[in-house]
Amino acid sequence: MFIHMLELNTTPILSAPVPASTTMLLRDAPGGVEVLMLKRSQASAVLGGVYVFPGGKVDAADRAPARLESLEESAESLLLRSGQGGLAADEAAAFFVAAQRETREECGVHVPLAQLVAWSRWTTPVLSSFMKRRFDTLFFAAEMPKGQQALHDDHEAVASDWLAPREALRRYWALEIDMAPVQVMSLVDLSRFSSVDHALSVGRGRPAPHIHPEPFEEDAVRVLAYPGDPRHSIAQRMLPGPTRLRNLNQRFEPVEGGFEGFFVNLD
Repeated sequence: MFIHMLELNTTPILSAPVPASTTMLLRDAPGGVEVLMLKRSQASAVLGGVYVFPGGKVDAADRAPARLESLEESAESLLLRSGQGGLAADEAAAFFVAAQRETREECGVHVPLAQLVAWSRWTTPVLSSFMKRRFDTLFFAAEMPKGQQALHDDHEAVASDWLAPREALRRYWALEIDMAPVQVMSLVDLSRFSSVDHALSVGRGRPAPHIHPEPFEEDAVRVLAYPGDPRHSIAQRMLPGPTRLRNLNQRFEPVEGGFEGFFVNLD
């Protein structure tokens, strides 16, 4: 039986965002692309009980000069591949190192740095939806390396599933699993692709967009606006799918179209 665990946050978070990395591991399946999702332990201080992609905060060791000097790719090259203007080379490199480390720690998969494709960057707003901390998270996409098996660690993650993006969203819509809005919008994005090669070629072909969700209240309901929405400060769309989600029925959902409203504007 599903028990909704997320409570909407109403307290502004004034601390600076914590750098973090997330990896969307992808594989080809008969029905199209599948992505690995982990269910976080209920004891976790961040998104306990929620389905996420492997990831976590950037540690001091991830940006240590000795660690960066040992990499097979220079920090300057990683900065270029991150597509993030305004970052120093060591900051960009640390995102890659943290993504590699967290993926290995949380599901036992080693992804070479060269196979990590910067996909999107998300900064938690001051009025966070659910978390008590803000994060500045670089999302990566990578093909599941051949010959390896993903296994959750039974500590930070208590379950793991390979899911087609649309199936993960269906389970979320049916209140079978919990997810935060950033995972929801990332799955909407991934639902466009029929193959891993197609997805990664798109990721390599454009800078990873930096998304700052902008929350507001409408008729006593929390709404998240994304770039391209009339209520967002950036007029240009940066994401496929709906430009806003609202918090109803124990979840963030499209304002219009029901479940199918997730899949508008996918071109």
